[in-house]
Amino acid sequence: MNKKVSVSFTLMITSLAVLVTFMLTYVNTINAADRKLQDTLGSRNAYSKLYDVDKIVRDMYIGEIEEQKLTDSIIDGYIRGIGDRYAEYMPREKFADFLQENRGTMVGIGVRVIFDNDKNLIEVISVMPDSPAEAGGMLPGDLIYKVGDEFIAELGYFASVEKIKGAKGTEVTLTILRKGININIEEKIMKFIRDEVSMQTVSSRKINENIGYIRILEFNKETPNEFISAMTELQRDGAEQFIFDVRYNPGGDLDGIQKTLDYLLPEGPIIRIVYKDGHEEVKYSDANHINAPMIVLINENTASAAELFAAALRDYEKATLIGMKTYGKGTMQTILGLGDGSGIRISQYMYNPPYGGNYENIGVSPHIEIKLPEEVLKEKNFYKLTDEEDTQLQEAVKRFTQ
Repeated sequence: MNKKVSVSFTLMITSLAVLVTFMLTYVNTINAADRKLQDTLGSRNAYSKLYDVDKIVRDMYIGEIEEQKLTDSIIDGYIRGIGDRYAEYMPREKFADFLQENRGTMVGIGVRVIFDNDKNLIEVISVMPDSPAEAGGMLPGDLIYKVGDEFIAELGYFASVEKIKGAKGTEVTLTILRKGININIEEKIMKFIRDEVSMQTVSSRKINENIGYIRILEFNKETPNEFISAMTELQRDGAEQFIFDVRYNPGGDLDGIQKTLDYLLPEGPIIRIVYKDGHEEVKYSDANHINAPMIVLINENTASAAELFAAALRDYEKATLIGMKTYGKGTMQTILGLGDGSGIRISQYMYNPPYGGNYENIGVSPHIEIKLPEEVLKEKNFYKLTDEEDTQLQEAVKRFTQ
């Protein structure tokens, strides 16, 4: 037998449901507001403490305070304190240099260098085309041992590199050592006018009639054009198989890696960007792609966008990965300029390969794991290895020729 429910009872139940919903909403709102309040109070306490310290120092410190240096140090400490291992505060000059390099240019003489620990000298490993170094006669293999009147051994590597870079239009004098005829060492004093130089991120050559080799040093906005140009030239010269070397590649620009992969991959996802709130944005490749056997060389210092390069080619089964497990950086940083010309870099997104998982703190594993010979690396810098000494490269060549 059906029972009729009274109108008053229905209204009472509805009212209770509305009341419960209101109470839950109210509680959630109060909790959110309370969390916000606690965060605000925590920030105020931190700033209040900083204000107290500043007052004490200004009242008691007997030295002079450099205000800009103090401000830079405070912001640098804040960025370091958030626990983001990729975050960085960049003062005005450093931020300007960063932006310029990300555009694919830099100011300097146009050389790539390494530090020779045994000799305490800087060795030139490559000279960029159309650069002051090329115009002035600098050659790969030259050893720089003085910048102006200061010795590299006394300055140290990083301070020496900064002194070599300098401002556009200014002159730098370098004293170099160069192997001459009959292995005699010649000393040369060379003067260069610093200028804006295009940073070449891609180098290429043929290993044999069929194999083309491309090294990508980093990814910036010019890398896709350089990469496509290198591939086109190698194919024109008869290369049908390709070795891509991203060892010691620290990553770089999102646009640079996306366009480079788009050239190689068929239609489908390239990058999956995951935001703080969990929603995902996908970057896609078009249908045009390169259909050729590929191998990617990776190592412990392959990081960020370079790891994505390897992982994406792996996910599409386009390439075999050879070497060692990569660094493990699966986050993307945002660069923000501040009002005084300085800037900060903070991690804002996770980015995942087309079909694989994120590799933050994990790395990308090779299909074939092989180390470089430790006994050789004790004697030589990586960039000076011959093809015969490079066991990872030899393994790649063997895979194509066996």
